[in-house]
Amino acid sequence: MSIEYLGLSEINGPLIAVEGVQDGFYEEMVEFVVEGNQKKLGRIVEINEDKAVIQVFESTDGMSLNNTHTRLTGRPMEIGLSEDILGRTFNGLGEPIDGLGKITPECVKNVNGMPLNPCCREYPRNYIRTGISAIDGLTTLIRGQKLPIFSGNGLPHDQLAAQIVEQASLGEGSQEEFAIVFAAMGVKYDVAEFFRRTFEESGASSHVAMFLNLSNDPVVERLITPKVALTAAEYLAFEKHMHILVILTDMTSFAEAMREVSSLKGEIPSRKGYPGYLYSELATLYERAGIVAGVEGSVTQIPILTMPNDDITHPIPDLTGYITEGQIVLERSLHQKTIYPPIQVLPSLSRLMKDGIGAKFTREDHQDVANQLFSSYARVGEARDLASVIGEDELSQVDKQYLKFGAAFEQEFVAQGPSENRSIQETLDIGWRLLSILPKEELDRIDTKILEKYYVGQKAEASAT
Repeated sequence: MSIEYLGLSEINGPLIAVEGVQDGFYEEMVEFVVEGNQKKLGRIVEINEDKAVIQVFESTDGMSLNNTHTRLTGRPMEIGLSEDILGRTFNGLGEPIDGLGKITPECVKNVNGMPLNPCCREYPRNYIRTGISAIDGLTTLIRGQKLPIFSGNGLPHDQLAAQIVEQASLGEGSQEEFAIVFAAMGVKYDVAEFFRRTFEESGASSHVAMFLNLSNDPVVERLITPKVALTAAEYLAFEKHMHILVILTDMTSFAEAMREVSSLKGEIPSRKGYPGYLYSELATLYERAGIVAGVEGSVTQIPILTMPNDDITHPIPDLTGYITEGQIVLERSLHQKTIYPPIQVLPSLSRLMKDGIGAKFTREDHQDVANQLFSSYARVGEARDLASVIGEDELSQVDKQYLKFGAAFEQEFVAQGPSENRSIQETLDIGWRLLSILPKEELDRIDTKILEKYYVGQKAEASAT
């Protein structure tokens, strides 16, 4: 039997307090009736003896201490799911906003998820092709991995996210089912429209479930959006046996919402004013990626976050780096050179890459080519620094070749069109063509047999041209 409580004890922004609560629990859903007719939803975020602090998903406009009835539902927040969510657009709470009616659910799931026993996890294998050379070739995304994109304000991370949604696949010849769950938090209306229009025009929308929390939506809804999206992804992956790529943008908006609510609750702030549990909240989301042993399907995550002032040591990217298996870093200086996507190769890495590439997955030379491109591009930085001191004319012939390689690498390998979809073979062939700029003896990160097989062919082809 549910108990209805009359009146409120306190209202502070999106938070309200109710005293005399019996048998309430953390994350329990609460229903409010204002003035006898207006209904609102909330969830319990703190319990202290018989006092419950409740987050209201909508605004608290119209609510007062005397005109509100509160009822505890006895259940956590849940979302109804079926395969019909693909091709649909929802708000941050999982309610349809595309005018196509409600989903007829096959099941109802708790959005908070269930802890996954680490012993049940399977090591990530196989790669997901994005069609972007700087990602596929050098920081390969592996199924079941969590690989964030570190961006900055004004950088084209939205365009990059849309391109990944359009082009992502399980690779050539794969017959396995693949879909995308896309969640945007705190985005402006024009950005949301850009995503909608891009997905529809490219034909990708049919295999995308989109969850949108706009910047003018309630802040507390932003805290629920990634949980709702990941619950949908887990359902499709582990019950419908699909391989799901989840894109979460922008995790900085999620963290800012957490800081705002934490401040209203009067909690003691930690670094930069963020709550001390920011790490555990991020880990709760990121660790929902993975593969369950014995179950077909996987959940792969690409969280996107904007670094305030391009500071990679800021708490949000810093803590994200502890939890995830690598990162893709967007660089402002490359963007200023009109290079798209402006991926800075050297600080980017994929820690699981080595186990999902090679002869069985991509091509036998993939790891060697990636190692050599990293090494050679690092040498380009040294040559550029030296040229800035003594002048380019005074450089050795080898250093001049490295400068030539660096310019070609940025313009031909990193840079590509926003609708250019490269296969892994095309990416590796471009890498070999660029490495042929350098003397053969400089390629010391490549196995001799692979070097003889690929370097000579590419050089002969270049000479013939």
